[in-house]
Amino acid sequence: MQTLNDLRLAVLIDADNIPFSNVKGMLEEIAKYGTPTFKRIYGDWTQPTVAGWKSVLLENAITPVQQYSYTKGKNSTDSAMIIDAMDILYSGKVDGFCLVSSDSDFTRLATRLREAGMRVIGIGERKTPSPFIVACDKFIYLEIINSSNIATEIPIPKKKGGKPGKSKFKTDESDLQGQIKRAKRLIASSITDLADENGWAYLGDVGNLILKKQPDFDSRNFGFAKLKPFIKSLEFEIDERDSGQSGIKHIYIRNRKAG
Repeated sequence: MQTLNDLRLAVLIDADNIPFSNVKGMLEEIAKYGTPTFKRIYGDWTQPTVAGWKSVLLENAITPVQQYSYTKGKNSTDSAMIIDAMDILYSGKVDGFCLVSSDSDFTRLATRLREAGMRVIGIGERKTPSPFIVACDKFIYLEIINSSNIATEIPIPKKKGGKPGKSKFKTDESDLQGQIKRAKRLIASSITDLADENGWAYLGDVGNLILKKQPDFDSRNFGFAKLKPFIKSLEFEIDERDSGQSGIKHIYIRNRKAG
């Protein structure tokens, strides 16, 4: 049976809409989901705007694909990337795609690839439009990958009165409290959807359902490296059960009963 890490992935990067900083971290993130079989980046390499990429391509074995800007103001790299994606799809050599861009023009491509049975992972900045995000199986924000100091327990600073302060992962004027409340409702509803007669749901199944409902959900958005400590901080009930294998436990969660 093929596991998630066995997936062969085609990594296609839009150089016009993604910064070149921390490419190594981005590829390490992609490695969590599979093995990059194709690594290609698209841009007009005659333009100074993409000069920063050139120094990292060889180091990370990324193949640059030249696409001239035929008309000023038009992003011709989109078409080249889409054509290559379809060629790779029909080659039958991959199990999924990682589309690295903040451009909503790739929404239809992501949808088409999923229709063909491909797993689609999107990576982009927080400015990425919602249609592209929801067209992917999972969407990861570059700002999360670029953060090097992720705590494992409760990293959100406290203000006076015990209220959480702003997370370092949020953009300006973000309502952290509101986002936490929405995440809590999402988790609670997912537990309800999967719960047995006693209200317990397997954490792995809950995590998968959450991603289907909201592809850009990530506990790192709230400063937690893993889903379990984030859920624990929200005061859901947690039950660790022996799996029958040494050192391995199955985690079940339940909505806390009133009173």
